[in-house]
Amino acid sequence: MGSFWTYHQFSIAVFAACLVLIALSNWRLLRRVEGGAPPAQWPRVSVLVPARNEEINIGDCVRSLLTQNCPDLEVIVLDDQSCDRTGEILAELASQDRRLRVLAGQALPDGWLGKHWACQQLAESATGDLLFFTDADTRHEPQSLRHGVVALMTEQADLLTACPRLEVVTWAEKLVIPFFPWGVLSFLPLALAYRVRASALCAANGQYMLFRRAAYDQIGGYAAVRADAVDDIALARQIKAHGLSWRMALATQDVRCRMYRNSAQVFEGFTKNLFAGFGYRVLPFLLIWLWICIVFLQPPIVLALIAAGLLHSTYSVVMAAVGVFLAVLLWGISNARFGFPLYLALLYPVTTVLTLFIAARSVAFAVRGRSTWKGRTMVQARIRWW
Repeated sequence: MGSFWTYHQFSIAVFAACLVLIALSNWRLLRRVEGGAPPAQWPRVSVLVPARNEEINIGDCVRSLLTQNCPDLEVIVLDDQSCDRTGEILAELASQDRRLRVLAGQALPDGWLGKHWACQQLAESATGDLLFFTDADTRHEPQSLRHGVVALMTEQADLLTACPRLEVVTWAEKLVIPFFPWGVLSFLPLALAYRVRASALCAANGQYMLFRRAAYDQIGGYAAVRADAVDDIALARQIKAHGLSWRMALATQDVRCRMYRNSAQVFEGFTKNLFAGFGYRVLPFLLIWLWICIVFLQPPIVLALIAAGLLHSTYSVVMAAVGVFLAVLLWGISNARFGFPLYLALLYPVTTVLTLFIAARSVAFAVRGRSTWKGRTMVQARIRWW
């Protein structure tokens, strides 16, 4: 038992150290969306925004998009059968700027998720060489889209996706939202992901998806992922499956977003996405979460037991302290890169526990067919063991 415990603790420390190395490598590769030489001829860019009951956000979002300093730009917003003032706000904005077109969303067909159907209609109406999908809760600096177009062309990518600055205000936001960019920075080695076609090695952010129109059409657009709850990752996987190129960048200086405004929205939003991100595969989901718990919860628990006099081992103290140090370092790297408060790194065990609860809730809701978003029930998930 002693040798197993020693090996087990050492394995945790080694694994955490590997994650730190991945995060440092990704820090270098996750470049800011800025710089580069502008193209000789600017492409036409279609900015596409689905909006359902977004009266709080839509005005500021659209106004920020209309300030973009791209030479050839159209902004299309689809009012997805909103029952608040979204439509009125959009009509007023459209009367003030001819570059804005407002579409009335058609009835949702069977087998489609709401946002996916809205984005499909937007793409069909777009006239641009590039398609830029973004969410109604984003705010864009005037140079945002210009930087994105230059980066797409400089990288010779078919899809450029970027991480905005995620604003966190309530404690639920502060403790849960940083987990997800942390997961990408720590577990997805971009140096490898860019070079291999394995679909599991990719990530994307639906708040910032810039496609070449030809690539979007080649993969079948949103119709190809119409029932996939995590549409951004599903589209990135389609890009890889078709042998096309994708890149991930950092847009924290160009775009900001407050995803959720209270704990209920935080839990509902991530409950919808978390299990779906694993393709509703039970065993991989359980095994990965079990290992996350071991790596990031066991060391602080061991230190707590030693402090309470319930465990006596000098080696355990050392290895548990190393594990906690590496975890705090890893979280600190992520929070610094994505603009979250650094002190939140010290609260990583709380974040892990809360996200574990959301993970369990995500499985339960998917199995029972209870996942909802913005008043619509999600398409029934196909649960698989592997």
